[in-house]
Amino acid sequence: MYLFLNLPSFLELVPRQKNVHVNGITDTEEERIKEAAAYVARRNLMATGEGITTTKQSTVSSQQEELFEKKSRKVAIREKADRLVLRKTLEETEEFHRKLNEDSLLHAPEFVIKPRSHTVWEKQNVRLHCSVSGWPEPRLTWYKNHVPINVHANPGKYIIESRYGMHYLEINACDFEDTYITHVHPFFFSPPGYKGEYDETRFHAGASTMPLSFGVTPYGFASKFEIHFDDKFDVSFGREGETMSLGCRVVITPEIKHFQPEVQWYRNGTLVSPSKWVQTQWSGDRATLTFSHLNKEDEGLYTLRVRMGEYYEQYSAYVFVRDADAEIAGAPASPLDVVCLDANKDYVIISWKQPAVDGGSPILGYFIDKCEVGTDIWSQCNDTPVKFARFPITGLIEGRSYIFRVRAVNKTGISIPSRVSEPVAALDPVDRARLKSQPSAPWTGQIIVTEEEPAEGVVPGPPTDLSVTESTRSYVVLSWKPPGQRGHEGIMYFVEKCVADTENWQRVNTEIPVKSPRFALFDLAEGKSYRFRVRCSNSAGVGEPSEATDVTVVGDKLDIPKAPGRIIPSRNTDTSVVVTWEESKDAKELVGYYIESSVVGSGQWEPCNNNPVKGSRFICHGLVNGQNYIFRVRAVNAAGLSEYSQDSEAIEVKAAIAAPSPPYDITCLESFRDSMVLGWKQPEKTGGAEITGYYVNYREVIGGVPGKWKEANIKAVSDQAYKISNLKENMIYQFQVAAVNLAGVGTPSQPSASFKCEEWTIAVPGPPHGLKYSEVRKTSLVLQWKHPVYSGRTPVTGFFVDMKETKAKDDQWRGINEKAIPNTYLKVQNLKEGVSYMFRVRALNQAGVGKPSDIAGPIVAETRPGTKEIVINVDDDGVISLNFECDQMSPDSKFVWSKDYVPVEDSPRLQVDTKGNKTKTTFKDLGIDDLGIYSCDVTDTDGIAASYLIDEEAVPLKSELAAEKLSGNAKVNYIFNDKEIFEEPKYKMRMDRNTGIIEMIMEKLQDEDEGTYTFQIQDGKATNKSTLVLIGDVYKNLQKEAEFQRQEWIRKQGPHFAEYLSWEVTGECNVLLKCKVANIKKETHIVWYKDEREITVDEKHDFKDGICTLLITEFSKKDAGFYEVILKDDRGKDKSRLKLVDEAFKDLMTEVCKTIALSATELKIQSTAEGIRLYSFVTYYLDDLKVSWSHNGTAIKYSDRVKSGVTGEQIWLQINEPTPNDKGKYVMELFDGKTTHERKVDLSGQGKECAVVEIRLFSDRARVLGGLPDVVTIQEGKALNLTCNLWGDPAPEISWLKNEKPLASDDHCILKLESGKTAYFTITAVQTNDSGKYSLVVKNKYGTETSDFTVSVFLPEEEAAKAASETPKQSKKAK
Repeated sequence: MYLFLNLPSFLELVPRQKNVHVNGITDTEEERIKEAAAYVARRNLMATGEGITTTKQSTVSSQQEELFEKKSRKVAIREKADRLVLRKTLEETEEFHRKLNEDSLLHAPEFVIKPRSHTVWEKQNVRLHCSVSGWPEPRLTWYKNHVPINVHANPGKYIIESRYGMHYLEINACDFEDTYITHVHPFFFSPPGYKGEYDETRFHAGASTMPLSFGVTPYGFASKFEIHFDDKFDVSFGREGETMSLGCRVVITPEIKHFQPEVQWYRNGTLVSPSKWVQTQWSGDRATLTFSHLNKEDEGLYTLRVRMGEYYEQYSAYVFVRDADAEIAGAPASPLDVVCLDANKDYVIISWKQPAVDGGSPILGYFIDKCEVGTDIWSQCNDTPVKFARFPITGLIEGRSYIFRVRAVNKTGISIPSRVSEPVAALDPVDRARLKSQPSAPWTGQIIVTEEEPAEGVVPGPPTDLSVTESTRSYVVLSWKPPGQRGHEGIMYFVEKCVADTENWQRVNTEIPVKSPRFALFDLAEGKSYRFRVRCSNSAGVGEPSEATDVTVVGDKLDIPKAPGRIIPSRNTDTSVVVTWEESKDAKELVGYYIESSVVGSGQWEPCNNNPVKGSRFICHGLVNGQNYIFRVRAVNAAGLSEYSQDSEAIEVKAAIAAPSPPYDITCLESFRDSMVLGWKQPEKTGGAEITGYYVNYREVIGGVPGKWKEANIKAVSDQAYKISNLKENMIYQFQVAAVNLAGVGTPSQPSASFKCEEWTIAVPGPPHGLKYSEVRKTSLVLQWKHPVYSGRTPVTGFFVDMKETKAKDDQWRGINEKAIPNTYLKVQNLKEGVSYMFRVRALNQAGVGKPSDIAGPIVAETRPGTKEIVINVDDDGVISLNFECDQMSPDSKFVWSKDYVPVEDSPRLQVDTKGNKTKTTFKDLGIDDLGIYSCDVTDTDGIAASYLIDEEAVPLKSELAAEKLSGNAKVNYIFNDKEIFEEPKYKMRMDRNTGIIEMIMEKLQDEDEGTYTFQIQDGKATNKSTLVLIGDVYKNLQKEAEFQRQEWIRKQGPHFAEYLSWEVTGECNVLLKCKVANIKKETHIVWYKDEREITVDEKHDFKDGICTLLITEFSKKDAGFYEVILKDDRGKDKSRLKLVDEAFKDLMTEVCKTIALSATELKIQSTAEGIRLYSFVTYYLDDLKVSWSHNGTAIKYSDRVKSGVTGEQIWLQINEPTPNDKGKYVMELFDGKTTHERKVDLSGQGKECAVVEIRLFSDRARVLGGLPDVVTIQEGKALNLTCNLWGDPAPEISWLKNEKPLASDDHCILKLESGKTAYFTITAVQTNDSGKYSLVVKNKYGTETSDFTVSVFLPEEEAAKAASETPKQSKKAK
């Protein structure tokens, strides 16, 4: 194959500015001197007269030496050298100043040596070169088809060099795409005063069409920049609320100090500006984009663009943001992109995008919340959900700013709120623009609007241009222009409406006049027609009405878009698929499309994007390699989401086809004097397509130095062996092989070992080749190989197979077969499951055993999931077939049937039928010649295969009563117990002479029919007989089977059960009794009974699917019993009975409890007023389901503080007044009778939820910090003052108790609470009846705490008497 490169001499001249040096660095004086010196050196090198001048100078010098004879030789030489240096300096200085006059030196670039055209072999390298003159030194750019060649876009493909004035372009591994016109453009920049033969228009055009690899920097020069991205961010997946960073290292050459690149981030083509949600950072060599709180609005294609002047490079990758977990299971996902479309003094129109996930049930509508800037109080704006994704918000305070959020709602619950909108002020656009144009104080969240002092009153005129700008079923928006006649004071508006075809005008805003020339009307009857008009008002009065609008019908003007069409998936990478579709027809205000994917057969759909995408193409990432997926798309606009499109065709996720990887293990199979036979192994990676052939290259190796590669074959060879001819005897060669498929030729293999081309004369055979393994199972596999190319001096008579474990040493090979086997296959058995093995084969002839083949393996002995075997089938006509099914086929896979591992093609004895993923081989007339191993291989898979052995024992032959084809003279005698019997009503006899089948049919077997039956056949002179003994147990079993089959035949004449009554537990924990019926008609009835009592069924079954069911919800002990179902009509009846008592009921209850336990949600944590509640929901609860709780591995002992229970479907554990000791791991165990199911939660403070609970329950709950004593003893009449500190967030509520009864504050007992933190207890004059137990109870939503103290009041007299009585006692003790 030849490639032709046409290289015309095409140059483009671009002027160069005066203050720019060719290397792109600022033109300093030092650089000018260096450049001048280089110019002088080049001139001196090329000049031819300098030698003569030097000679003359030398002559003059010698004459001067003779005139100064008195001088020493040393002084003379020094003076001579000084004069030479001075002369040289003067010449160089003169040349330098001449150079400064650039007009005398500059000349346009021109080719000295032009690049020439080349014709090269495919896959060979080519080197193009040229030489260009010009001053200043020109710079070259190589082009391919007028497009600059970027060496970094095709690494390794192009090499561009410039050395010593010669410029090179090297193209590696040329292919047909390189057969184009290549241009090289020399150019330089001239000073403004240069006078050349340039066209002025060409001058400017060249500047505007400068290649992208050049840019103008702020320093005023043009330079070539190379921008590379390393450590790049890939396709990323995040979840709402998480943080994420995208980063990329940027390398820019040449590096220019004090000149930083412009780094920009784009999302879907829109520049990303730093905000509270996203921040950008540039560290000098790394660009980073950080999301502090991911939102679905952040999903999209992110592009990092690095710009140097006018040149930039960019890199892109997609970021996917998944929905956060819903607070309520089944609730929809949050809406997104909440935006304020229109704002004025009276209302703000909010729009949003619908979420992709509805939670499993349709979204009923949306709630909009508002919050005034500067506060954290949210209020709901609409009482009923709105379906349209736009809604006007009224009731705003003029001049104040608000933020908004939206929540979706379905029948299950409400979603988490969307991301808040940007703040918007309730102002008219004119006022907002006026305020923005004036400097103001720092923003406080509120704008104070003052109106001008009213002048002399003028009644305003009517508004103009009144129109309906938006109309939905929920609201109508009017817009108009203020009147021209309105005086100097502000005006307000009154809006009026009337039903069409009437003149009954009603004022809409009677109480609150409108200040803006726009207004939203609510509470209009959907479907009714209205007209509207507006009046102006000021202090002088109300003006005339405007012209009424046209009739407006209240309803959604915007229709829900139609479903997209033609969903086509195509392969992309190992984890992504490209999905294209036809856009929705006649769609208005289309927001975008949502794409969903589903694993085939799962029935579960997952969103591929959570932010609607525009266009008709999307790459779905994050898919599982090897899985089959289907896709569907729906469109979305403000009116809602369209119906789903039709499901796409299934596609397996794998990379699009590519060129195969290199073959390996190249070996020499046979060698002659002038040729060699090579063998190799198939590439490990086929590139996703079948390998169609191989190309072989060879090269000579002389003295250890390899030469150039040469092609051995022009046409690809399909086998994994090839004979290379026309080689040199005793020459050493190396070889390489490249595989080819539909995608093209792959990378060649590494050079093989060196082989010497010489005649093999050894007696033993060469190595077998082409080893491969198939039918890999956990204890066996099949190894196949091919005969050696070189058989030795005698033919090959057999093979030995060796094996070893992969980890074993090379001296641990062991033979599998003691005797040589003639076949080229062997089923290796007794392998250890999960162990990796390696195999090799040696050939045998009369001279001995040859050298081993290349090693096959390693291969692990395992049965892969989904492995299926060949199944043999015999139909009613005795036809035998082998059946095989494969669920892992690719679109290009095929079934290949083999007998004894030799492919069977167009065999007259077999018929192969294939449909979809199933294939069947049918034997036309099975006989002795058909015995053998039949295998089926599936191409383009990971070695899927199976086999089946047909031998004399395995062949299911026809009945012994069958004979070969009989002639017309053949006759049969039927003998029973040595007596001939003849055809009568009891015996029906038949002989088919074509098939040789002889039959005798008896409708019913009775006791007298026990005995021996013999068929005597006579055809001409040939006779034969066959005897069947039906005596004893054999006859009794046959009689029972015959009677059973007879009754079954009678039963099946009418309506009957094809499958009898059975039960199953549904996912909703209900019990479903079901049966399958057959031979039914419209008049057939089905009746259900329990314990012989009929069960009333609400719906009549139509029998369309042949399945009859009885659903029992919330199954419990009361549902135990005997169930029966009867099927009947005029042809008869059939019944099926199911026993659900004792062990059968116990088994069913175990399954029900198991399903209930599996339905339990993960443990949740709830803060209550009393403390903590851990809970889980089940579908429903039964007492048979045993519940137990443990804390840190120890069973919980229940008390008044720690309780467990069940409320409805909620299983809970209540911990009142929790303490730090209550932290730890909690486990809820659900025992279904056989298995224990666990749900766990950690209250150790790990995780966001637990941390919040810890803060709230162990930090924010109400507590008494101190200040109250345990006991207070006080004298009667004294004042008692107690103070204590409280804690809690929110601030706790307090109450006082005396002797367990509420205590109220009065003049005697004063109870106070200050700032929610300090409690005061005061008794002004203590009395004896004030003694008792007092309690302070503090409470907030996170807990309750009680602090007790006792007050003891004593009388002074009693104390004195008591002291007096104790004194004598002490005196007596002292004595």
